Amino acid sequence: MDTLESLVIARRLRVPVDAPAASVPGWGEVAARQLDAVLLSVGFKCSAALLERLAGLPGETVVDLGVRVLAAVRQLVGDHVQHNVYFVDFPKNVPDTVEFWAGLLRQAMLDPVAAASVRQSPALDLLALPGYGRYRHTYADLLAAHAELIPLAGDRVTVLEPGASLEAEARELYFSLAGSEVPLPAEDLTALRSLAAFCAEEPERVPMRENRAVVNEARLAAGRPLLVDTVTDVLRLACGCSGGDVTLAVPTKFRSFSRAERRALLRALDEVASPARLGDVSRYRERWKRLGERLHPGEYAQFPRAAHVFEVARGVRRARGLDSGVEVALSAGRTGEAVELLEKAPGALLRRLDHLLRTGTSASAVLEAAERAAAGASGRVLLSLREHLQNRLTPEAGRVFANRHGRAWATDDARSPIEEDVVSRAVAILDEEITRRLPDPGTLIVDPEALDIALPLSAKAVAPGLGMLPRGSLSAVDGELLRFFVHWRQAERRTDYDLSALMLDASYGNPQHISWTSYHNAFAQYSSDLVDAAEGASEFIDIRLAQAKRSIILPQVNIYAGEAFDKAAEAFFGYMTRDAEQEGMPFEPRTVRMKSDLRGAGRVALPLVFLRGDDGAWRVKWLHLYLRGHPGFNQVEGNRVTASLLVRSIVERDHLRVRHLADLLRRRDSQGEHTTYIGLRAPADLPEGARVYTPGTLHELIPA
Repeated sequence: MDTLESLVIARRLRVPVDAPAASVPGWGEVAARQLDAVLLSVGFKCSAALLERLAGLPGETVVDLGVRVLAAVRQLVGDHVQHNVYFVDFPKNVPDTVEFWAGLLRQAMLDPVAAASVRQSPALDLLALPGYGRYRHTYADLLAAHAELIPLAGDRVTVLEPGASLEAEARELYFSLAGSEVPLPAEDLTALRSLAAFCAEEPERVPMRENRAVVNEARLAAGRPLLVDTVTDVLRLACGCSGGDVTLAVPTKFRSFSRAERRALLRALDEVASPARLGDVSRYRERWKRLGERLHPGEYAQFPRAAHVFEVARGVRRARGLDSGVEVALSAGRTGEAVELLEKAPGALLRRLDHLLRTGTSASAVLEAAERAAAGASGRVLLSLREHLQNRLTPEAGRVFANRHGRAWATDDARSPIEEDVVSRAVAILDEEITRRLPDPGTLIVDPEALDIALPLSAKAVAPGLGMLPRGSLSAVDGELLRFFVHWRQAERRTDYDLSALMLDASYGNPQHISWTSYHNAFAQYSSDLVDAAEGASEFIDIRLAQAKRSIILPQVNIYAGEAFDKAAEAFFGYMTRDAEQEGMPFEPRTVRMKSDLRGAGRVALPLVFLRGDDGAWRVKWLHLYLRGHPGFNQVEGNRVTASLLVRSIVERDHLRVRHLADLLRRRDSQGEHTTYIGLRAPADLPEGARVYTPGTLHELIPA
């Protein structure tokens, strides 16, 4: 229960609380005011409606609830750990880099034991010098060395609203995640699994395959019919039931299934294993073989078509999939035949539209097929293709590819051009179909600050957190001091993460960096390197924006040694903004603007990039990228070229944003009297029954 309550608070910024049947005399109002004051210290507060709701509860209930609410929001903002720094006075009194290393070496040579070790080594390992990379003072010492934060109007205040009962809030979140039209990140799939086990009701429609597999886990456990329409749906379910990956990105070791489970899985497989769908089996041939060893299809003669699946996997039965037929036709120059085949799968045709338009055949025929296919493709495919086409006529710095884990790479754009009138016609086809599917907005209200949020066409690489926006989103940066932070705690072995910042000019050249090899320059300051995180470690970088000599600032986290981001006990990144007169601790939750967990298969994290415009104002663009990096010893100096190319490709790309969807909504003939609101946060004075879309629920606006 507590886990689901924290989930609702973190994802919806609502506190599940039953409305009191009647006002309860006591000290509930006092306890509510005390909770509000404590929340303000970490940048949150109760809305007037939440205070009123809490005031009607017994004081003891408010105190118990307040403890859980405070714990949830502190974790959301990163205040649940103690953020110490190497230099107790940071950002003051941090020595010059060379001066610091020389001092460490001098101390080592004055220590007979350390000096002997230094002399015996064939090469001087600066990181092994005594005292380097480990805290030299306690957190209490840090508290004593810093003044309290000076509260200013610009500090972040996130308002918590009252929610309904936990059951009702969990149901709403469950339906939102299960009904998402875009892929969910791993954290949301885990949340969906908990919600599916808790909620009695089920959504009518679960469009994404991974979500369907998670929902099917609960249905299988309860003995209810399964939601499957392809053979791969059954494979995903078997992986999920075995504690594996429902996205099928990595192989799963299947567990033993009970007889009832085997019968249910084979029955579902038998219902969907038509000859036309057997072509999908070869993609995961080895996994089907392993699953067959657990399901024993030969024991269930009543499911003959299910047995065909495993025969295809073993090579006993032949089945050619759609993709192979299309590739054969294209390689032979028979584009018309390929288009005919692809019309059976509208989404596949639209995903290949650019390629089909470059084959030299009639563009008009291809576009006519695309127009027919548009009605049968998902809204996400339509929007993704729309974004692709709006960038097609502009030469790109490089083509960026990012997988589901956020690992990215860039390559030169070697595609042949497409005629402008062809692109314009394709865009018009897509906009017409997207507009037709959008809901009637009624009275549409759009917060100007939300116009540059990128549409969440895929959320897999975006770990949920505070202030998170989809890749490609732009938002303003307020404040004179920008401070990045990273915190990690190792699980089993010594782990060294390095917070760094790459700084570039407007043409993505003239690089400069701040890292453990360069502590500061005229406008930036590093808190110093930590090389062990058994009890947790934090690093910081300060940027004085008004004095910055570069227009592009790219923070990054390098794994120098030890555990990957998703193997560490904890790892998260964020940034704060402050005014010049504010002091306070190195980490102050009221000034945190963004915080999110680090994960992904790469060894270098690129969460976001800060850009100075021609007007001198700074904005942040969200990246959510990871570089492969090296197994160890990653440094900002070593990935400068790759990072620069990736950043340029993302920055210069025209992402499809809320602005475009709002324009399409305004094209619709509004018939309803309701209100639709799109913004960073919902105002308190919206009419009752208003449809509200904020960053946490923006995926609900993607049409089916």
